[in-house]
Amino acid sequence: MFSKLLKILVIKINCDLCGKTEETLARALIEGVELDVCSSCSKFGKIIRTVSRPSPKEQHRQVMHRHVMQEQKEEKIEMIVENYSSVIKTKRESLGMTQKDFASRINEKESTVHKMETGHMEPPIDLARKLEKLLGVKLVEQPEENHERIKKGKDGGFTLGDFIKVRKKQ
Repeated sequence: MFSKLLKILVIKINCDLCGKTEETLARALIEGVELDVCSSCSKFGKIIRTVSRPSPKEQHRQVMHRHVMQEQKEEKIEMIVENYSSVIKTKRESLGMTQKDFASRINEKESTVHKMETGHMEPPIDLARKLEKLLGVKLVEQPEENHERIKKGKDGGFTLGDFIKVRKKQ
């Protein structure tokens, strides 16, 4: 089983210029760019060092490491709080700043501050983080995920059959 897996995981090394597959390539500086090239393409630049194909065990280790790293990455969903406009406006006013002063402090346009405070524009996450630091308020939250099973039954909403029954009664 392990040998079959290793045969599948063979990493091919191709020349960056011509695409030719070789066991060993040369890392060469060509026109100011470092490329992995075959022996015939290496004449176009200055050879820095040789690059060889990793062993099957090393290939397996690299692939398994990538797989583990992908599993460990969790997607974090961040949302702006619903009452962001009132939070921003209230805190700005409590600090005694005008919209113009506040806009120059956060390096944004005054119209952007006005739109955020009136609720016409939700700030992007990076701007919301900047506002959190400056104002000392909470604007970004991670919503809680509810993983509930949906119960199928009579109290689960209308079905096509329910509509047919309702229509017959009328």
